[in-house]
Amino acid sequence: MDTDPEVERLIGTAERLFAELGYDGVSAGLIADAAGVDVSTLVAKAGDRPQLYRTVMMRAHHAERRALEPVLARFDGTRAGLLDLLDAYLDFYANNPRVLALWQHRWMGDAADVPGLEQLYSRPLALTIRETVAPLIPEDVSADFLIWSVVWCVYGYLTGGMQTVDPMRHQGHRSGTSPEDLEAFRGFLRTMLLRMTSPGPPDR
Repeated sequence: MDTDPEVERLIGTAERLFAELGYDGVSAGLIADAAGVDVSTLVAKAGDRPQLYRTVMMRAHHAERRALEPVLARFDGTRAGLLDLLDAYLDFYANNPRVLALWQHRWMGDAADVPGLEQLYSRPLALTIRETVAPLIPEDVSADFLIWSVVWCVYGYLTGGMQTVDPMRHQGHRSGTSPEDLEAFRGFLRTMLLRMTSPGPPDR
């Protein structure tokens, strides 16, 4: 079935506003005004504000799964496979700043009256990743902390950047991360994972 372009436009408007302002900062009226329709038309075609938010978050999650599941499916138990998974995760969020913003708003307490999305989306995916890479993680390293350390680093770098030893040079997504800076950050994450994991089973 073809998707109604007008519904897609309305959902896209809601996604943009939720990413920019957070759920709590956006009313149905604001979404309707930005889309050039009245509230009754918005609700009839795409749903009310909570429904729109759930749709936006569901689509964000599905986009992330589409990016990661092929890499998880071909994971071969080696650290090279682990680095492929890291690359897919970093590339997804570097290329999808709205998804990054949606989840970061939520981490800061946004949309508290729309509960359950972590249990529905982020936690199952994190569990799948943990179970997949667990054989590479030494006993003295917490798998949960290691996985979430990657998440925290990626979110922090892509949203807030970092200050280098050069006080005039600010790196970060919001100030326009250059490809060179992103690759330097990728190299750091790769080194961190290699230092914190085991070589894995020998090649057969």
